[in-house]
Amino acid sequence: MTADFVRISGRLGRSLTIGLLCAAACTPALATEKLTLCFENKAVLPWRTAEGEGLNFELLRRVETKLDILFDYQLLPWKRCLAKLKANEVDGAFTVSFSEERRQYGAFPGGEPADVKKRMHYAGYFLIRKKGSAIDWDGKQFLHADGKIAFRLGYSVGEQLRELKMAVDETNDSLYNVGRKVVTGRVAGAAMMDSDANVLMSSALGPQLDMVATPLIEKPYYLILSNTLVKARPELAERIWKSIEEVRNGKEYGKLVQAAGVEHAR
Repeated sequence: MTADFVRISGRLGRSLTIGLLCAAACTPALATEKLTLCFENKAVLPWRTAEGEGLNFELLRRVETKLDILFDYQLLPWKRCLAKLKANEVDGAFTVSFSEERRQYGAFPGGEPADVKKRMHYAGYFLIRKKGSAIDWDGKQFLHADGKIAFRLGYSVGEQLRELKMAVDETNDSLYNVGRKVVTGRVAGAAMMDSDANVLMSSALGPQLDMVATPLIEKPYYLILSNTLVKARPELAERIWKSIEEVRNGKEYGKLVQAAGVEHAR
């Protein structure tokens, strides 16, 4: 499911150039609705950057145009973003994978289970290990695990690790520092989203690390909306989610996804 990060970065630049040329046309000048959405303050290429670029934003711009609405974005630490959504202080958050626990924060398209057709994209988590390490993943269980598995604070892969009775290190360390923990043996490995794993493998630490090819898990990611919004404006919520599905399946957005080299994750 992963793609080479260098290839993603180059294609992302081209796709963003295409998208940004139409940004003014894609965003309504006088929208009749304005909604506030939060997202994590970390770049997840090619989907989003802290500067509001990437495929997630290209998709949402086109939803704005279809529905004559305007999205106002808040860049926040992930747990704070979810907390503000739970408190109905923002109208939505992206991108969020489905779990029972996360239903307390807001509403997923389709309810339970979430409607995968209304996803924003797919993503996977992979095991990063020190080169030469015996730890492995066979698609169902960890093998030769002799220490903790690190993962980023608040990320849903933690639920899977705990279900597998793995010792974990839930950390707010930078991506590079997580990689250094793996290299120095402070943790046995790290569970990383494919985009983060590609960045780390392309860094100076890359030659000292291996990325296990079999994904730990692959899942769809959604825009979830506040419970207050969905209760007060259920028709608007459904129109937003339906428009996400239509834009994601559309030819124009599809060209951007293809140019970024992540057609498999669409």
